[in-house]
Amino acid sequence: MIRSSRARRAAITLAATALVLSACGSDGDDKSNDAAGGDGGGASELCGKNLAFLGALTGDAGALGQNMVGGIELALKEYNADNADCKINLKTFDSQGNPDKAPALATQIVNDDTIFGLIGPGFSGESLATGKTFFEKGLPSISPSATNVTITQQGWTTWHRVIGNDNAQGQADAAYLTGEVGAKKVFVVDDGQDYSKGLADTVKEALGDALVADDQISVGDTNMSAIVQAVKASGADAFFYGGYYTEAGLLAKQLRQGGFKGTFMSGDGSEDPNFVKVAGTQAAEGAVLSAPAGPPPADFGASGLYATQAYDAANIFLAAVQDGASSAQEINEFIGSYSNDGVSGPIAFDENGDIKESKIYAYFVKDGKLDVENPQAIS
Repeated sequence: MIRSSRARRAAITLAATALVLSACGSDGDDKSNDAAGGDGGGASELCGKNLAFLGALTGDAGALGQNMVGGIELALKEYNADNADCKINLKTFDSQGNPDKAPALATQIVNDDTIFGLIGPGFSGESLATGKTFFEKGLPSISPSATNVTITQQGWTTWHRVIGNDNAQGQADAAYLTGEVGAKKVFVVDDGQDYSKGLADTVKEALGDALVADDQISVGDTNMSAIVQAVKASGADAFFYGGYYTEAGLLAKQLRQGGFKGTFMSGDGSEDPNFVKVAGTQAAEGAVLSAPAGPPPADFGASGLYATQAYDAANIFLAAVQDGASSAQEINEFIGSYSNDGVSGPIAFDENGDIKESKIYAYFVKDGKLDVENPQAIS
């Protein structure tokens, strides 16, 4: 079903001035406003029901999920202010980004008949661990942040993402290092997770002869001395890490302490102010952190990486509600045919659920902080 004209009208409505919606909880807690759509004239069968978020809200990468929830809350706040007779609420499920914990939460979500759509999962590993569950139950989902290339190769027709995949980011990162930086020898490390390895593998392939060596750590490692020694022995003039901000910060800190003076670069899993906190301002200075996400508008009401993508994902579901979609199939068809400009950029999906257009940006640590307002477009 093509509903483009009605979707555009819905998008205009969604930009209305906001009132306050209470914050969300975790592990399935529903702390949003009480359902207010039951007496609102029956505009939609979904009045008073819930969107769900599945992702890390606590743990080593919890800040990234909190950014996403901030974007979802903003979208709901705006929508509910304009649709008091048909409010939509939020339930959150804290996986800590763990693909072992996520399946049980996915089962809770698909067995909750108040939930009509999922924003998430947040990370690639948990997406691969839960995608079949959501697909078999027909629950439409839009991830703001899961970038592993293979997710959209599984045939899960209910799964979509509003962010570019690791192929796009990894190729741009490698080109930046060999072109802009002029690196001749790049050492690449990842933490073995689906997102991390997928991104690092793309970087390694794209580097070609500029790849001097590679290695792997484990999530939770704190002693990076073996990596530091290997990097020094390789003569690398640049270092790339595929993983999240905690280990990235420790690597940057210990590499600098060990005398490494080359360029330190990582991907979107590290593009968070917590990277600077872990590394320390001196070791973090000059680091380059890429992301398939540009900065939010100056007056945007949520902050942090993935907030704009999560806001856009929520607004797609809300546009489907306003368009009259009620069944999972109708909502999924609406998402598949959606085409509009979001705050994160143009949004339209290909037949696999990938976003058709995504730019890659480099963010820089400067003067002791991550500059989130002035990135450089690198693709």
